Amino acid sequence: MTLLDYLPSLHHAAATRIDPAIWPLTAGVDDLGRLCVGDVPLTDIADEFRTPAYVLDETDFRQRLTRYRTTLRDTETVYAAKALLTTTVARWVAEEGAGVDVSSGGELATALAGGVNPSRIIMHGNAKSLDELNDAAEVGVGRIVVDSLMEIAYLACEVRRPQRVLIRVTPDIDIHGHAAVTTGVNDQKFGFTLAGGHAAEAVKRILHQPLLELVGLHCHIGSQITDPALYGQAIRTMIAAMADIRARHGVILHELNIGGGHGIPYITGDPELGLAALADVIDDSLDWACASERFPRPRIVVEPGRAVSARAGVTLYRVVSVKSQTGGRTFVAVDGGMSDNPRVALYGAKYTVALANRHSVGPTNIVTVAGCHCESGDEIARDVELPADIHPGDLLAVAGTGAYQHSMASNYNMVGRPPIVGVRRGRACELVRRETTADMLARDLGWSGGVLRLHD
Repeated sequence: MTLLDYLPSLHHAAATRIDPAIWPLTAGVDDLGRLCVGDVPLTDIADEFRTPAYVLDETDFRQRLTRYRTTLRDTETVYAAKALLTTTVARWVAEEGAGVDVSSGGELATALAGGVNPSRIIMHGNAKSLDELNDAAEVGVGRIVVDSLMEIAYLACEVRRPQRVLIRVTPDIDIHGHAAVTTGVNDQKFGFTLAGGHAAEAVKRILHQPLLELVGLHCHIGSQITDPALYGQAIRTMIAAMADIRARHGVILHELNIGGGHGIPYITGDPELGLAALADVIDDSLDWACASERFPRPRIVVEPGRAVSARAGVTLYRVVSVKSQTGGRTFVAVDGGMSDNPRVALYGAKYTVALANRHSVGPTNIVTVAGCHCESGDEIARDVELPADIHPGDLLAVAGTGAYQHSMASNYNMVGRPPIVGVRRGRACELVRRETTADMLARDLGWSGGVLRLHD
């Protein structure tokens, strides 16, 4: 008999600690009240790999990617690497039959090192360098998304064999109030606007280059979108643009990439984008737009990133101190912060936090989980409910951190970036090791390479 067996009321209390809409698919609570992911107690990971540490649920990641491919059956799924990429993650994506879109030379190299077929890679970026474009063309990426007239000139000079390209078009769809970030309006840095003839000029220049094959258009309207109707609006606008290209140049484009930005919940009650509803909107919008323009139905490509990786990730922190300010907030300070998760400071992002090493049935307090960096804005989560008896040494788990944490991490205050620990079926495996002080000093040409006497 366990404690939970003797006190049945604890079963319900333990279960409510894990909202299945927020935490990884395999998350649960064991008989000792410890949070587990992939059948591995998070305390074991903290003990072996120390904290802070990113934990990544392989089962969750793979199943979310598979759901895209099964729900959006007639749509090509290409994983957005900027959300989270390691060589192991790239291998998971390839094994699940999806492509990868990359936004830099480093992401391209990582995808290739992970075994992704170059033909399944899409190269993005609004200011790609000549070297990045040359490398992408040399390895034979499937498509390069052209974002400026200069990129067309670079490619025309560098490619030695036919290269398929897409033009990133700004559909001028304002989703303010529907999403966290808007990227589909004219007044921003991405792509070519339809207004002013900018997209038309890009089409004309590409069609005059014999080694550049224009195969389609690309758009991205924003991030954290939960209303699928917005994608329908984008599809109708883009099909009209493709029909205009046919009328002007006699060219039929066969691919329409509508980007990603699919919204997910970070705290209980947050909305998310339903894939089944998205599939219906895509079909209905394509039927209507193609019939209106008498245009052949193009292949649709989607690029989910956060929606695949975010909920697979959990970040672990050790509590360092607890301070209750007179007439103010209670601060629970931990051993990580804005260097491993800058999204709170940058965007005011919200997260779900739970005590991971034990179950507490006592009263709770509303607290601010604060980071260890010398910035007043260094917070992990504000106004979250945690047990009143929380104390130094306790382990906290932050849900929904599988996207834009590792990829945006920094060395602020010369703090090393955390490891990534993959979990699956009771086993934990370090995918990316912790960055050490020696790693950081190795780039400092003033360092002699002498022995470091610090704990690292």
